[in-house]
Amino acid sequence: MSVYFKGLSSINGPLVALEGVENASFDELVELVDDNGHTRLGRIIELQGDRALIQVFESTEGLSKNNVVSKLTGRPIEIGLSEEILGRAFNGSGQPIDGLGPNFIEKSADINGRVINPVSRIYPRNFINTGVSAIDGLNTLIRGQKLPIFSGSGLSHNELAAQIVRQAKLHGASGEDFAIIFAAMGVKHDVAAFFKQTFLDHGVMDHVTMFLNLANDPIIERILTPRFALTAAEYLAFEKNMHILVVMTDITSYCEALREYSSSKEEVPGRKGYPGYLYSDLASMYERAGCIEGSTGSLTQIPILTMPNDDISHPIPDCTGYITEGQIVLDRNMTQQGIYPPINVLPSLSRLMKDGIGEGLTRVDHSSVSAQLFAAYAKVIDVRNLASVIGLDELSLHDQKYLSFGKLFEHYFVGQGDKANRSIEETLNIGWYLLSLLPKYDLDRLDEETLNTYYNNEEAVIYFNQNSPSLVDPVLFSGSN
Repeated sequence: MSVYFKGLSSINGPLVALEGVENASFDELVELVDDNGHTRLGRIIELQGDRALIQVFESTEGLSKNNVVSKLTGRPIEIGLSEEILGRAFNGSGQPIDGLGPNFIEKSADINGRVINPVSRIYPRNFINTGVSAIDGLNTLIRGQKLPIFSGSGLSHNELAAQIVRQAKLHGASGEDFAIIFAAMGVKHDVAAFFKQTFLDHGVMDHVTMFLNLANDPIIERILTPRFALTAAEYLAFEKNMHILVVMTDITSYCEALREYSSSKEEVPGRKGYPGYLYSDLASMYERAGCIEGSTGSLTQIPILTMPNDDISHPIPDCTGYITEGQIVLDRNMTQQGIYPPINVLPSLSRLMKDGIGEGLTRVDHSSVSAQLFAAYAKVIDVRNLASVIGLDELSLHDQKYLSFGKLFEHYFVGQGDKANRSIEETLNIGWYLLSLLPKYDLDRLDEETLNTYYNNEEAVIYFNQNSPSLVDPVLFSGSN
């Protein structure tokens, strides 16, 4: 039953207060109508006796204590859902913005989602092919996983997000039951236009649902945007048995909106001014990913955040890293060298990778190739550090091979460009070409049988001479075994 109240007791930024409220509920949807007939939406965020604190989603400009009629709707904030949301674009409040009219509604769902019983969770084991070698080969994304991308201001995380959206597909499946929910928070108009145009140009918009909160939209809407997106994803994944990939950018904008909102409530700040509940608030979003009993679908998340001052110990990446199952780290130095995607593989990690690759899942040699590439690239970093001390001319032939291997690894394997869409087989084959340039006795992460099957120095030199001749020295690498 709806209840109406005349007037407000106080207005403070996006927050207004009502006195004399009875039988109200936390998170209840409130409609505020001013004397011009304009309706603003809000939700109850705090109850103290008969006083309710309401968070208004739009600006409170034009509101006064006497000109507002508040309607308590008796229900939480909901989004109308159906399979027709695929191919549509919505704003941060779940309203269509694509000019295609109202969305057909099969059911309405609370945007705060449903609590997943940990006992009902199924351990993720199936691989999602993104077409990006540094992810698929070395930091594999598994269905039901939450794998964030840690970036920095000005890096190519938007381009990488768009590439993943247009290329991602289920390994070994037709992709008919695979869809993507894309949520953008606090993005500029040109960034929003870039994503829209990219999806349209590549013909993937029919299986993408977009939720866009722009930089000039209210910060309160920014806090709701990922929850609208995740509620839509839960519906498609757990009720329609689809495999859903949720890409959210930028989590930093979300957290800054949360900090501003917390400050307006005069809450005691935590680290760097962020609220003390930042960890639990992020967890309430990230933990909505997974696979559950009773559904053949899955919900996978790729949150993208820009680290302030490239500081990975900042509260936002710090909290995110504790909650999620790994991270993909973008590197500014690689960007300055023209490498795209600029993924630094050494600090990157996928904790669920080991259980989603191998025989019957990707390829039997995937795990050992990945481990050997990591070990070889770590050796490259050691050699570069040595060269900075003693000089390049003093390096041994063995160390020079590793320096050249490092260039090939960064510029060809990692830096594949934004047009390349590699299968997992192609990624692993390129990994073998790289390893075949190194001495056979150095490849201690590979067993003898695997080496005899895949190692081929002569074929590797020919391959890189054809595909990247400026980065390979045939004389240096010939006869590496």
